[in-house]
Amino acid sequence: MSEHVIIHTDGGCIGNPGPGGWAAILQFGEHSKELVGRASHTTNNRMEMRAAIEALEALTRPCRVVIYTDSAYLRDGITKWVHNWQRKGWRTSTKQPVKNRDLWQRLLDAIERHQPAGGVSWEWLKGHAGQEMNERADTLANEAARNADANDPVDLDEPEQPPAEQPGLPLG
Repeated sequence: MSEHVIIHTDGGCIGNPGPGGWAAILQFGEHSKELVGRASHTTNNRMEMRAAIEALEALTRPCRVVIYTDSAYLRDGITKWVHNWQRKGWRTSTKQPVKNRDLWQRLLDAIERHQPAGGVSWEWLKGHAGQEMNERADTLANEAARNADANDPVDLDEPEQPPAEQPGLPLG
């Protein structure tokens, strides 16, 4: 039987964009570990995603994982939207570049690593509804956001750049 890890995640910002923080609580049997990070300038969605990515990447071997999140963007993005975005060359249904593509790709890689052990499943739960681990993740993420300063990294989506012109080669 594969190992079963439960992860509760949360992320947020003070302003959006603004200083942000993320948190993940990993539980395996009787063991628990809290992970926290922050950015000087970021968005709420990036912090939500980063919490899940960092948690999955922190696991030292493939595991069967259940991730609990209060972010519909994260849950729907990974369970409903991402495969269509990939098929469409990372474009939305309105043909716009997908926001946070770098993190979606990193999240897919992190998930893939756990496939041999049973993969990753996603559960949405209502935020601020008294669920103990979700409340704890929220507290940790908010504390991280409040403590973010100019020495912390900026974590923003890189807009899609047009191909650079090569000297002597006309584009057209």
